[in-house]
Amino acid sequence: MRGVRTVILCLLTALALAGCMRRSAPVAVAQPQADLDSMTYGRSYATAPAPVAVAYAAAPISMRYDTAYRLDAGDRLRVVVYGQEGLTNTYAIDAGGSITMPLIGSVPARGRTPAGLAADITAKLRNGFIREPSVAVEIEAYRPFFILGEVAAPGQYPYVPNMTVESAVAIAGGFSPRARRDRVTITHNDPAGSMRTVVPLGTALSPGDTVLVGERWF
Repeated sequence: MRGVRTVILCLLTALALAGCMRRSAPVAVAQPQADLDSMTYGRSYATAPAPVAVAYAAAPISMRYDTAYRLDAGDRLRVVVYGQEGLTNTYAIDAGGSITMPLIGSVPARGRTPAGLAADITAKLRNGFIREPSVAVEIEAYRPFFILGEVAAPGQYPYVPNMTVESAVAIAGGFSPRARRDRVTITHNDPAGSMRTVVPLGTALSPGDTVLVGERWF
């Protein structure tokens, strides 16, 4: 009997071991972060993508000026000589119609356009000073205009582009009580000479013009 019990016990032990062999061990599976958030909080928290750096090319800066404008005494100019800080500066056209720069001295400007003056400066610098100069000229401030006669504050005022006679009168404080309000006399000076014209209030002004507001007779 003792031998039979021993055999039965060995068989039961073998069967138990066989069942354990068929049971698979648990395997750890890495869950995506979004799935883990969803399981834990009920919603997904996706990781924001890393910012991408975008390079933008700088827009070229261009100088603006009126290419047809004729320079004269009182205009203030910005002269840029690229790569030459000692020459780049603001220059006023003097009463003689010239500007004076280092190295090259006096340069006639009256009657020249900004582009024409830049070409003259370039030629002077190339003549024994700078091998390949690059020059630009822009108008920093126009010469003033004058308004006389029957206005509240006659005198000299800074010129603003696109001015008319009417805006000039407004700058001078408006008409006096005795002013003639339908037309004025403009004196315009240019290299060809002086011209005087009677014009309505909507007429455009130029730098250096003189506006004369007359007196009404009734």
